[in-house]
Amino acid sequence: MRALVTGLSTYWGGRVAQALEQRSDVEVVVGVDTRDPRTPLERTEFVRTDSSHSILSRIVRATQVDTIVHTHLVVDSTRATSRTLHEINVIGTMNLLAAAGAPASPVRKVVLKSSGLVYGANKSDPYFFREDMSRTGPANTPVERSLLEVEGFVRDFADDNPHVDVSLLRFANVLGVDIDTPFTAALRRPVVPEILGFDPRLQFIHEDDVVDALMYSINNDIPGVYNVGADGNLPWSEVCAIVGKRRVALPFAFTNLAAEPARLLRLWDLPPEAMQLLRFGRTIDNTRYKHAGFRYSYTTATTIEAFAQALRLAGTIGDSSPSYRYQREVEDFFRHSPAVVRPD
Repeated sequence: MRALVTGLSTYWGGRVAQALEQRSDVEVVVGVDTRDPRTPLERTEFVRTDSSHSILSRIVRATQVDTIVHTHLVVDSTRATSRTLHEINVIGTMNLLAAAGAPASPVRKVVLKSSGLVYGANKSDPYFFREDMSRTGPANTPVERSLLEVEGFVRDFADDNPHVDVSLLRFANVLGVDIDTPFTAALRRPVVPEILGFDPRLQFIHEDDVVDALMYSINNDIPGVYNVGADGNLPWSEVCAIVGKRRVALPFAFTNLAAEPARLLRLWDLPPEAMQLLRFGRTIDNTRYKHAGFRYSYTTATTIEAFAQALRLAGTIGDSSPSYRYQREVEDFFRHSPAVVRPD
């Protein structure tokens, strides 16, 4: 396998590259991003570049990658402006797929990490969403609109390139001590928000299961769209109780306006799409991916318990792990210098 990983500086891009490096049958791993990697990597070749079509096409042709793992989708609207969201999610994906589908392209597999945000959160929603269901309300946030556009491009690409194995994974909300999401950030605070009169049922997936799910699509030929979320769901009040957090109620009307003082005080910064989840919740049906052979290591309940335990441990002993800083000259020395003694 010769693999290209987008978003190498993101948590998911780094974790996937690490997992690919452990496979003896992976000959080449190339990672692209505009920022330095934040994960120590041994074999992955990092290319600092934007997602322009000309550069991506040159990389695909020059490296002859047969597998593309697209992890570089922004799913948190607090991390980027609407314009940046569109450029990264929509334009970036369009350029990547154009490079993958060019004449004589070596690409035979594309795995894309999407989000359950495509279903939205609405009072008319079903108890769970299957892959063939559509959202019941309009997409009101830039991140949701961009993800829907991305999935449209992916469907068209799969139709136009039947020789390419295309897997699109829609993930539930992620919890993990090493990942920074709106919900992990909120649950690390002394108090967490709730919306007065609502106690929605939420579904989570452990960060390790996310990586395992991506690798499962990479390792197996299972084209199609799949929901990926752990078994079970819990009311938000119970989630907060397990993590040991007090809740503060926000009024249903003008919720985002009422939450603004908390954002200014940096108590939390939940994006509008997350605030909608605190009203109506969302659960996705994971049956199809399990039928494809994937097995979860955590349920929603054990995911929350593992996160709570990790928070308590960090509060007791602190975080002693050194942070990684990418330095190209140092990386080049360890990889290419004849002075470095390499194992046989």
